[in-house]
Amino acid sequence: MATITPARRQATTALLDAAEELLVEVGHAGVTVRALAERAGVNQGLVHYYFGSMDELLLQTLERFTARLIERQRALYAGPEPFVEKWRTAMRHLTDDLESGYQKVWLELQAMAWNHAGMRDRVRQVLYTWVGVLRPAFQDGLAELRIDEERLPADVAVALVATFNQGIILEQLSGADSGHRLLLDWIDEQIASAERRAAGPPRGG
Repeated sequence: MATITPARRQATTALLDAAEELLVEVGHAGVTVRALAERAGVNQGLVHYYFGSMDELLLQTLERFTARLIERQRALYAGPEPFVEKWRTAMRHLTDDLESGYQKVWLELQAMAWNHAGMRDRVRQVLYTWVGVLRPAFQDGLAELRIDEERLPADVAVALVATFNQGIILEQLSGADSGHRLLLDWIDEQIASAERRAAGPPRGG
């Protein structure tokens, strides 16, 4: 394996940073080789030399951004807080990720993958990575809330939350948030109520 020189590492990092910024600011349609090189302060030829294609550069941008947030989420779910507090923190993270631009980058790359079959597996893997973090967290959470697996399987809860998050993200990026606060407050109260019941005496006791 060829050694990655400090100069190459610096240039690739600068290009990934530039791609992330431009995806947030102008969307993938505005991410050109010229714009990337100018923002990164490198020669235009390095874009294809180091990444092979623009698609590869954008995919690596999404994967790098995702990896940062996955670490944050793993740390959250590994903590000692009750599930309702983890849920509340996760919902705050959802807002943070909208403000940071991650959700826009995520949806931009999903839209690109609709028409680029070669990108689809990599973009889908990002979703599977998130699901892989959520599944054990929800298995533990449902057990903590004493919700029987037959009543609400963890995989169903994860699919529901992942789809719900995508809907909220898409609407908020479009400037529509009607009913979101009511929905989030209702879900919060359902989880809090389940936690209060779980903290009481066992059923039949």
